[in-house]
Amino acid sequence: MKKRLIIIFSLVALILFLHTDVSAQCAMCKAAAEEGAQNGNTQSATLNQGILYLLMMPYLAACVIGYLWYKNAKRKKETA
Repeated sequence: MKKRLIIIFSLVALILFLHTDVSAQCAMCKAAAEEGAQNGNTQSATLNQGILYLLMMPYLAACVIGYLWYKNAKRKKETA
């Protein structure tokens, strides 16, 4: 079981660190960012990174809750 968890965490780490560039913008956000970049706005360059950050948070929270649930169930199983 420990080997399986190590493999899962290794795959997750591999996916997180070896990802490709992703465009996570809707059409309106992309148009606003491109227009801002053409007009010299430097803040629009980080818009895509902010969207990806916000997109990642629910998945990260679900993983943490799942891990805590797993540890709690494992602890209950060992005491029973």
